Amino acid sequence: MNVLVVGGSGATGRLLVRQLLNGGLSVTAIVRSPEKFIEILGPQEHLSVVSAAVLDLSDEELVQYVGECEAVASCLGHTLSLKGVYGHPRRLVSDATRRLCKAITASKPKKPVKFVLMNSTGCRNHDLAEVVSLAESGVVGLLRWLVPPHADNEQAAAYLRSHIGLNDACIEWCVVRPDSLVDIDDVSKYEIHPSPIRSAIFNSGKTSRINVAHFMAELITNDAVWKAWKGATPVIYNVEE
Repeated sequence: MNVLVVGGSGATGRLLVRQLLNGGLSVTAIVRSPEKFIEILGPQEHLSVVSAAVLDLSDEELVQYVGECEAVASCLGHTLSLKGVYGHPRRLVSDATRRLCKAITASKPKKPVKFVLMNSTGCRNHDLAEVVSLAESGVVGLLRWLVPPHADNEQAAAYLRSHIGLNDACIEWCVVRPDSLVDIDDVSKYEIHPSPIRSAIFNSGKTSRINVAHFMAELITNDAVWKAWKGATPVIYNVEE
């Protein structure tokens, strides 16, 4: 099985790439800094690295890359710096999601391609009428206007829900929503919920990046897990022990 990963050089993305490679899959990773990425992962027989920013690739190049894969995973995010939050590209995640989906459709796959998007529990699924307190709604509204990456994540998830939908002939999707991300060395116990069970603003939980990578890899490789969560926006939390 071939998987295309964008955002593979990020803190979560490289963990996902390693999970997929350890599972015997072939991975094509589009990264801006291939030297550092390869140095971190070490030599990998089944890893192909494309040196580029995903939005700088032409439509034809994207069609070529997605046409070789049965799944696409996006771990794209904005760097936590002044330039990363307020600089360009402002719509990195949503523009990449839109262009990758259009490339998948243009490649005319024989069966639907899995699209797994890493998002955030702060982005609500309005199709599920998720309950949000007035105070949290106000804070999220401010984040939407003052912190561009939040709106970008919302738009990426909304594109999959509204434009791709549940009956697309070329694309099946899942949006993974971790809570506050933390670094832990090994996969630990985690739980999956259809919607948040705690406030992302006032009572956030923790989700280790390696658990996010593990769940995303399970979605791609485990048919039962995919059947359970395709077309959904599951929330992932570490189990507190």
